[in-house]
Amino acid sequence: MQKLLYFLCCLCSSFSLHAQGYNITVQLKGYQSGTLYLGHYMGKTTYVMDSAQINNEGIAVLKGAEKQPGGIYLIVLPGKTRYFEMLLDKVQTFSIMADSSDLSGKTVYKNSPDNDMFSAYNKFLASQSDIMNDIQRKLAAARTAEDTAKVRPITEELGKRLLAYRDDIIQKQPKTLLASIFKAMREPQVPPMPRKKDGSLDSSYPFLAYKSHYWDDVDLSDGRLVRTPILETRLTRYFNQLVTPVPDSVIAEGDRLIAKTKKDKESFKFVVWWLTRTYEESPIMGMDAVFVHLVEKYYVTKQAYWVSEEQNEKIISRAFTIAPNLIGQKAAALALVDTAGRPKSLYDVKSKYTVLVFWDPTCGHCITEVPRLDSAYKASWKKKGVTMYGVKTEGTQAEWTKFIQDKHLTGWAHVWDPGYKSNYRKFYDVYSTPLVYLLDENKKILAKRLGVEQLEEFLERDLKDAAKK
Repeated sequence: MQKLLYFLCCLCSSFSLHAQGYNITVQLKGYQSGTLYLGHYMGKTTYVMDSAQINNEGIAVLKGAEKQPGGIYLIVLPGKTRYFEMLLDKVQTFSIMADSSDLSGKTVYKNSPDNDMFSAYNKFLASQSDIMNDIQRKLAAARTAEDTAKVRPITEELGKRLLAYRDDIIQKQPKTLLASIFKAMREPQVPPMPRKKDGSLDSSYPFLAYKSHYWDDVDLSDGRLVRTPILETRLTRYFNQLVTPVPDSVIAEGDRLIAKTKKDKESFKFVVWWLTRTYEESPIMGMDAVFVHLVEKYYVTKQAYWVSEEQNEKIISRAFTIAPNLIGQKAAALALVDTAGRPKSLYDVKSKYTVLVFWDPTCGHCITEVPRLDSAYKASWKKKGVTMYGVKTEGTQAEWTKFIQDKHLTGWAHVWDPGYKSNYRKFYDVYSTPLVYLLDENKKILAKRLGVEQLEEFLERDLKDAAKK
């Protein structure tokens, strides 16, 4: 009896282990060999995660010991040029019969209710393709606003049919992955515009209402949305179009959304990662402050569980390098010497503005840009109270002084650090040249990493703002 109980326990355990993984049998008509791949979305990017050989009967079995997170997955055909999408959620053991001559129309699933619904939806979309194509042709041919207006009723009618189909799934199968996807695809519902006390309409209301309802139908605690393009598309649109592009606003919105993801580790991981990557690489000046904030709040505190200790240290080190030279910070002191070897500290410069330029007389870009900076300085900036403080980063002393003489860079404070005691590369994040900072009279950083034209515009704007005060 004890042996029988032991046998049954082992048997149940093996079944349990098997059930925890995935096992997808694919019969692919039109193939008798080759490699079939299993891929998945991670945001808008796709990754291949597994592969299996197709036998002479056109069958391949994709299987793994660990159950995969829910999401939209890809069956990728040999050659990796063709694929079809499927859903993977609670049921991860099923079979697929696909015909390479018509992957969207002739693919049949067995023991996969999620994909039965998904397949039915794709067939519904296919049934509307003639109308979609007709709309596109008419819009392409439209020459006037009247022509475009004629297409609008057809477009609206098609939109209503699509929404009705999706809403039916949401109502009848609310817990399914497809329902979650369809909800996240909904446009925010903006309530009717209220009138002010004087009876007029508030022109800012549509935008503010749209923004406040933007995430209503997106469940940020549903990690399944991470493995679809939906969540990243939503994030990109929100932060690019609806959030004011200043660090304080982005930080507040980012933290608010992250708080909503904490019930699901995949969702938390993705949103923190997406924000970190986006604002570390942002082309908008000053957004590196968002990156520093995220690192201090989520990486320094070891909440970013997905990165290794070594990776975490590198990310933290990068943030700590950027932190001293954020917009609004006081510039780090630079105790350097001029071409004659005399001390010339950055804080010795007394002027309304200081343009701090890190440059290299042997750098191709510097050879072009530094004379342009000098021309703008002599033509305009000097009259506006600007002092040029140029720091040599590479090249010999002879190359440096020759370039200054040849290009007539007069009126600058030209300095360098012979023993590199000031550690300026770290304090000013100097990894490429030329690198330009604009400082105010108290050496607070007003702007950085600007070209000549951008710097001209910034100076004009700052002077106008100062005149209004």
